[in-house]
Amino acid sequence: MSFSRTCVRMVNSFVSLAVILVLILFGTYSAYALWDNKQIYSAAQNVMIQMQELKPDVEAEGGPSFEELLAINPDVKGWVSMDGTKIDYPILQGETNLTYINTDVYGHFALAGSIFLDCRNNEDFSDCYNLVYGHHMANSNMFGDLDLYKDAKFFQENTTGILMTTDAVYDLNVLALLLVSASDDSIFDVTQNREPDVVIRYILENAVYISEDMPELGDPVQFFTLSTCSSEFTDARTIVITAMNRHT
Repeated sequence: MSFSRTCVRMVNSFVSLAVILVLILFGTYSAYALWDNKQIYSAAQNVMIQMQELKPDVEAEGGPSFEELLAINPDVKGWVSMDGTKIDYPILQGETNLTYINTDVYGHFALAGSIFLDCRNNEDFSDCYNLVYGHHMANSNMFGDLDLYKDAKFFQENTTGILMTTDAVYDLNVLALLLVSASDDSIFDVTQNREPDVVIRYILENAVYISEDMPELGDPVQFFTLSTCSSEFTDARTIVITAMNRHT
């Protein structure tokens, strides 16, 4: 009987030790995960702070200059700023849509990646439908603030932005907020969106919110679309579609 009690005590001790070790490992992993997550966001913020110092001046005589940004990376094609948000980033374009998904403007590996133009779009944003991507990140990093447009009041009150390219400046007017699947070719196959009426019809049929300034069928419109991940359903994407109006 005493031998049985001894065995039970030993088993209990081993079990207790195992539980303690598991808790220690779990705590260590959790602490590492928090530290790693902080490093990711810190890296993204540091790059953004550096980029802000090189942001072209939209009011500069002769137009905004991208000389310093192009010296860092010739893949820089423009700069997007959305009023009422912290979206204020250079836009890059790679050979494929994976080039800058985890690469920053300096060409370094970065989980936050960069804001980038679809590789099938013309680099000068001359297409009827231009699509840019950015990771959805907390603390308003990258395209995290696209979530703000899901609020009806915010959508109604924050309708403007600016797109600067290497040879032009465009006012951006927010037209619609959509939630779509990542497999929705009407949004993500830019080769299907060459005619304004195709995009307008899609917006009218699928948008969560539509601006009062929505163009009518037959109107000449050039679109600039922002896309990021969303959590409403599997492979959900938040889409904000704007109209581009070139400064004269």
